[in-house]
Amino acid sequence: MRYLTLVLATFAGMMLGGLGLTYKVASAEPDNRTTYQELNLFMDILTRVRSDYVSEEKDQKLIEAAIQGMLTSLDPHSGYLPPEQFEDMQVQSSGEYGGLGLEVTIRQGAVKVVTPIDDTPAARAGVEAGDYITGINGTSILGGSLSEAVDEMRGPAGTPITITVMRKGVDEPIDFTIIREIITIRSVASRIEDENIGYLRISIFNENTGELAREAIKELKATAKTPLKGLILDLRNNPGGLLNQAVEVSNLFLDGGEVVSTRGRDPRDIERYNARKGDLLEGLPLIVLINAGSASASEIVAGAVQDRERGTLIGLKTFGKGSVQTVIPLNGGRDGALRLTTARYYTPAGRSIQAKGITPDIEISHRRITKSENQVTEADLPNALKNEIEAAKQAKQEKQENQDQTAEDIDNTNLETEDVINAEMPPEDFPEGEDYQLKRAKEILSELVLTAEAGTQKG
Repeated sequence: MRYLTLVLATFAGMMLGGLGLTYKVASAEPDNRTTYQELNLFMDILTRVRSDYVSEEKDQKLIEAAIQGMLTSLDPHSGYLPPEQFEDMQVQSSGEYGGLGLEVTIRQGAVKVVTPIDDTPAARAGVEAGDYITGINGTSILGGSLSEAVDEMRGPAGTPITITVMRKGVDEPIDFTIIREIITIRSVASRIEDENIGYLRISIFNENTGELAREAIKELKATAKTPLKGLILDLRNNPGGLLNQAVEVSNLFLDGGEVVSTRGRDPRDIERYNARKGDLLEGLPLIVLINAGSASASEIVAGAVQDRERGTLIGLKTFGKGSVQTVIPLNGGRDGALRLTTARYYTPAGRSIQAKGITPDIEISHRRITKSENQVTEADLPNALKNEIEAAKQAKQEKQENQDQTAEDIDNTNLETEDVINAEMPPEDFPEGEDYQLKRAKEILSELVLTAEAGTQKG
């Protein structure tokens, strides 16, 4: 039976799908004839490759590559999963697989690390977000596909692998020899900070994240030495995951109301996801930590908290992935699965963050940064979908006529200053290895608690 799974992840699996044609024998529209002609062209080329290419290639490989090219030309997140990769994706979504523990993407023909997952072999070895993986076991992977690289990095627990990375600011390649492990993604971790501040870390949104987060909050409230004063939700370097789990996590902090909406190609195809009544924190102050590695499902949670004015966002602008992928098993999964971008999502205020990201309420960097250090975002990915709301605004501005020079000067000034870093940064003598964003989050949370207490006393 065919089923649809909505996902918001930047999982490393790529995809490939089947092609179906629906037509009526009695009539043929001009566009359909063109489609058939293009398919004939494809068959002509396939036949020529089969007969004349310098080496013999399997038809399955050629056809899969062609379909993969079609899908990846649409956007960075559509693609085909052959059967074994579809199985791997299901395993990863369930929270366990064999490998290194990396979230990766493709960037100009190179495999780029989005983030190492907490407490995995890659993270412990020192692989960092932003590293480019250029080789595996001494062989270059430049120009290869993402799926091939992922296949090579995964393997049985206990087996070694050497990856070569290039890192910004380091002249020579760095080799990491890592022992693969069964990666059990612990999507939720929690602890008490400063005796009465709850800290909740969510590293990815898999099948159990919502329930684990609920249990963690209950435990934090029960184990705090004094009544819990507030919560810090850490979504930094969280690449996303399942849409329904983003809704479940948002539900923990919102007392009803909209969390997110999705809209497909048809403007009438709108689906709204609402939180249930009952804020588990009972109105306690909430801080959400975000950065450029916070993507997709993380941005849904952050956007809901911000638009509903439920908490304060601290950190740096998020990645900007505002699209929804539908995973469609083909032939019951025996032929793999098609992952297709089928909708965009919008925050409760109707904002699209596609290729734009969410700007925190208070911009604070984890380290001292300069204008030249630009993080890769959704907008930088090949064939990334445009933000249709921003595109409409830009088109409207371009149609305006007879703009005076003053307005142009203002626009130019805005363009020139757009990349200026305005974020608060750690002092130069701040101890390396300590978490400045978390330190400031605790300070700001304490200020919010004092403000709330003062308001209660006056009332």
